[in-house]
Amino acid sequence: MNGPPVPRGVGGELAIEDAQTIRRATTAATLGNIASWYDFGIYSYLAAVALDRVFFPDAGEWAAVLTLGTFAAAFVVRPLGGVVFGPLGDRIGRTRVLAATILLMSIATALLGLVPDYGAIGIAAPLIVLFIRMLQGFAAGGEYTGALTLIAEYAPDRRRGFFGSWLEFGTLIGYALGAGVSAVLVSVLPEEHLLAWGWRVPFMLALPLGVIGIYLRLRLEETPAFRQLMERSPAMATMALRRVFQILLTRCRSAALVAGGLIVAWNTTNYVLTNYVPTYLTRTLPGHGQSGTSDALSTALQVLVMLAMLCVIVFTGQLSDRIGRKPVLLTGSVTLILLGLPAVWLLRAGLPGQLIGLMIMGFALLCFAAVTPSTLPALFPTFVRYGSLAIIFNVFVSAFAGTAPTVIGIAVTTTGNLDWPGYYLIGAGAIGLLSTLYLKEPAGRALKGAAPLTSSADLPAPPLSADGVPMENPLPPQRE
Repeated sequence: MNGPPVPRGVGGELAIEDAQTIRRATTAATLGNIASWYDFGIYSYLAAVALDRVFFPDAGEWAAVLTLGTFAAAFVVRPLGGVVFGPLGDRIGRTRVLAATILLMSIATALLGLVPDYGAIGIAAPLIVLFIRMLQGFAAGGEYTGALTLIAEYAPDRRRGFFGSWLEFGTLIGYALGAGVSAVLVSVLPEEHLLAWGWRVPFMLALPLGVIGIYLRLRLEETPAFRQLMERSPAMATMALRRVFQILLTRCRSAALVAGGLIVAWNTTNYVLTNYVPTYLTRTLPGHGQSGTSDALSTALQVLVMLAMLCVIVFTGQLSDRIGRKPVLLTGSVTLILLGLPAVWLLRAGLPGQLIGLMIMGFALLCFAAVTPSTLPALFPTFVRYGSLAIIFNVFVSAFAGTAPTVIGIAVTTTGNLDWPGYYLIGAGAIGLLSTLYLKEPAGRALKGAAPLTSSADLPAPPLSADGVPMENPLPPQRE
């Protein structure tokens, strides 16, 4: 396989992980991610078709903005979740923290499906939703970066792009599953039934999905990199949170800025596509005299784009193992800069234009989603990897990306300019381009602070005896 040579890591020893264990860890992280992002994303798809009328029936044209604002509230507490769960994962291990985050996320989502509507309890209804969304955000603060760390530390150095892409495969499945359930409900239920009880069904499905994710994660042992860390320096388990911030701001400052830029570019594209565009197509465009689309068709278009991304995301991650992460990231950044605004214009050109515009956004998102999960963990050493990623990821997502749908919605409503989503995409592309140029190519290299890692499946076959039996420890030849 092409790529840079693998440098010797800690102690110069090569670590070998069982191929079946690697697959099991990848499956656990991916399925857990499906459950978590189904939970987190279902609100996005129901916001434009039901939740604005269920919880903000008297808000008029601001109902969509208030619903998106409730979505954005989760990002206010995500950094707090990152500060709590990330350093904790560096002290007690990745798997136990990940089981806790998915449990909290699943319970919060199911509770959201039980909230009475505005007609029953008045202003208390949206306030309860706001609290639950913040609880979801707190859990999400430790969930994604923990799963990202888990897969990266289990993946062989030469195939980290391939295994890392499975995490976003799970994210897309979660989003597509949420969109698909929403589309079915919108299609088969009369509007009065959808608003009365149908919108609750997708939230209640979170519990069984969460149980599966918890079961799989609790069966895993700790990652090779974390085990190595505990063997070398067990005192790291008592590192103070203040020390984590100190290391992040002094020794990892450049890495933090590069990571933050990639996170902003990636997640701004993600939330514009998955959270704002459904509202843009179904509410904003018709409200400004433009040709929009129905709730069901908008959701169907989202599902179609997600399915197209699912078909190629793993292959894109595998490609990055051969050509490097930077070419893929540069492609996504340049696509946003050159085509971000035309993609938004196409959304106003009828169904064919809407499909092409969404596909352009989906392609740019694919370039980031396929390789960033394998890029970010390589920027930080093992003893602060989970904590650093959790803090940086959630601070940058909350400050710049997660708020994008709400800010765009306010800007469009107050100015009447329908091009604001395109401006945001161009800005995201510029930030992604600058960050990628400063990135040191991580493909094929060992993680910082860990021994080079390979899979047992990648080892040469053992020699065979005269009878064709594999010899793991062949005897030396005997003297006569």
